[in-house]
Amino acid sequence: MARKEFTGLKTEVYEHPFDRKALVSLERTPVLPLLLKKVNEYGIDKLLWMQIIGNDFKVTTSNFPHLNDAFVEACKILDIAPIPELYLQRGTGYIKAYAVGVNKPVVGINLEGMEWLSHNELLFLFGHQVALIKGKYLAYQQLASVMPIVKNLISSTTLGLGGLAANGLEIALYNWIVMARFTADRAGLLACQNVDVAITALMKLGGLPDEYLNEDTIDDFVKQARSFTVSNLNRLGQLTKTFSFMEYQLPWTVMRASELLKWVDSGDYQNLIQGKELGTQQIETQEDDEDWDFLAG
Repeated sequence: MARKEFTGLKTEVYEHPFDRKALVSLERTPVLPLLLKKVNEYGIDKLLWMQIIGNDFKVTTSNFPHLNDAFVEACKILDIAPIPELYLQRGTGYIKAYAVGVNKPVVGINLEGMEWLSHNELLFLFGHQVALIKGKYLAYQQLASVMPIVKNLISSTTLGLGGLAANGLEIALYNWIVMARFTADRAGLLACQNVDVAITALMKLGGLPDEYLNEDTIDDFVKQARSFTVSNLNRLGQLTKTFSFMEYQLPWTVMRASELLKWVDSGDYQNLIQGKELGTQQIETQEDDEDWDFLAG
């Protein structure tokens, strides 16, 4: 059965409200424009792009056709044009994917991602990554990846390391990156169009190889995800939550599965699949959830 292609799809249609709130907090940090300017001056975007094309294997229809086919299909489903270049990275022991390049985006996947994921699971992963391009998220994503270096480069300026910490930029940035994954996961589900596939893809992203996936492990993971609620975070102090989300590179698979299942249960996902417009009331209901903006007073 052919998957639905979302011609003219806008990010706002599937954007997670926590993502939206975290992005507002991030863009309110006064030091952000200056830091982005510095990143641009140092040519970091071009450097990251050159690292990819100078080190990783470019995927084509002839060398890795199954990767290329899944990637092109995901881009067509989510209405991504032009289709970015795709690269294969060396193995790391776990699944890794990336999207870099503000001016000329490229997407990459590592050896484990190619070997561990089925075609449908690749659609979920690629859908997640190209959503970062579609939503114009890459500038902030790249800023996080080079933050330690940039802080050292500008420590001698009037901004200084103290200025960064005082303005809460890092906290806001890392918090937003975690929240933005909720939006990207929704795009991944729209790409693969199978909730069970999205769940197994997330489990593999969490480090579980295919041989350990069976009915029991999947059912228990779903139960764990459904039992994870925002109230779990509310038991933590604000400082503890802040530092936990500064570990933004963790996969956070249980939490992500929890939010994705809530979206499916709300009916919004099925409405999009059926070509229906989301109701205003549904969006407002999501906005009433507990606020994950850790910078709020």
